[in-house]
Amino acid sequence: MDWQSAKGSRCSQFKRARRLLCGPELRTRQTAELYGENVDIVAALRDCDFGRWKGMSIDDLQRSEPETLQAWLSDPTSAPHGGESVAQLAERVAAWLSTLEATPGHIVAVTHPFVIRAALMQVLQGAAFNQIDVEPLSAVELRFNGRWRLRLMNADLEGMR
Repeated sequence: MDWQSAKGSRCSQFKRARRLLCGPELRTRQTAELYGENVDIVAALRDCDFGRWKGMSIDDLQRSEPETLQAWLSDPTSAPHGGESVAQLAERVAAWLSTLEATPGHIVAVTHPFVIRAALMQVLQGAAFNQIDVEPLSAVELRFNGRWRLRLMNADLEGMR
């Protein structure tokens, strides 16, 4: 399947979307283009600020700063990297979600795994942030009908390869 066919296939999955949103990073803007052309950039959908850890892998951090990494994974209020804590990220995403509660219609948001995790935790009202894995190009649907609902969707990644 060529890129245009794959783009049309992905876009049709969200054909009822009233608005298409994405984070400000180039990679989210490029991914959002798979779903449509009129994309609104929303600062609240930006990736977590990892401070001095930006660009480092978990494996690198486990080797270089195992205690600091463990403290960060164990305490959602900590930010030893000098960036944003998981708690701060969760507050940002919760504030953004609350703005959507009065917005009718479907909205598609293209963002990062950490932001998706924070949204899921807000919707699920739980504390399992580090137990949620979000694969690239995953589709998660959150609906608000008086209360938030989660729908896990079947993403057709075969057409994208």
